[in-house]
Amino acid sequence: MDRREFFGLLAFAGARPARSAGSAEPRILTVSGPGPPSALGTTLAHEHVLVDFAGADQVSRDRYDAEEAFGVILPHLQALRRAGADTLVECTPAYLGRDPRLLRRLAKASGLTLLTNTGYYGANGGRHLPAHALAETAEQLAARWTAEFEDGIEGTAIRPGFIKTGVGAGPLSAVDRKLVRAAAIAHRRTGLTVYAHTGDGAAALDSIATLAAEGVAPDAYVWVHAQNEKDRELHARAARAGAWVSFDGVSPQALDGHLEAVTEMTRRGYLGRLLVSQDAGWYHVGESRGGAYRGHTFLFETFLPALRDSGFTQGQVRTLLAANPAEALAIRPRLGPPAARTWRSRRGQGRFA
Repeated sequence: MDRREFFGLLAFAGARPARSAGSAEPRILTVSGPGPPSALGTTLAHEHVLVDFAGADQVSRDRYDAEEAFGVILPHLQALRRAGADTLVECTPAYLGRDPRLLRRLAKASGLTLLTNTGYYGANGGRHLPAHALAETAEQLAARWTAEFEDGIEGTAIRPGFIKTGVGAGPLSAVDRKLVRAAAIAHRRTGLTVYAHTGDGAAALDSIATLAAEGVAPDAYVWVHAQNEKDRELHARAARAGAWVSFDGVSPQALDGHLEAVTEMTRRGYLGRLLVSQDAGWYHVGESRGGAYRGHTFLFETFLPALRDSGFTQGQVRTLLAANPAEALAIRPRLGPPAARTWRSRRGQGRFA
């Protein structure tokens, strides 16, 4: 994507779409039901509770004891609630261990608001994709994800609060591009935000272009694991286009890098496009008592004090942890103007027709 083409995309991103006539006010969907975006409060925007890496052809609820998992996970969520969090966005997709019933129980017992998702994860060589994801079209996949939004997940009344997919490094492969297109189609039908595990900055910009080709504005896209891309200019480009840039690997080992990333993006004027989280938790199915579960409180105990020590105000912290997640996860149509639909992408090189 050259400079001229990218700034064409920026012109599209700057046009805020109007809501359709008669549409409802923005809302969120949690495992406990709907509510206003403001109800999210202080939010960890990317975490995991339970995961199963066995592969799509082997994942099954029979592989773990839900009662044991509940008992192991609950104290960590209770500790997070005491630390000051109101909401945890659970990013484990279908065929990787998503368990909406377990999440609903944990939400009730912990006092936290929890969100789950629809969508498929194409990264990691595609081993977490069901066979039908390879055979079906983007439209067929989007129909599956839309049905979960409309009817509930797996026969429950629990509905997804966002779309989760995963892609490798750019330029997007054919399968990855299909997943992003399916997410765009499902977004147009549901208003759900697209969270995409993204291999690198090239994949992020390619994903933004692919969404634009489907008439979806960049602010419907969350660049998950943006901290793995070390080129700060690519972060800035995505934020300038209107996308959400998620630095979600906060940990003792990655503390300094996340502080630097958030500080630099704020200095450039992009605080309002940032999300932060820890990508923590991880009750691993197949390991004794889920293995070494990583708690969710480090961000509150260490990262936020370090931000404040570096000069961040309480208002800026609220923007990062409350205002931004509420805006990013609000369910509403974000459809671009007709010109956006002339965008085409070839091997990651977007261009206007």
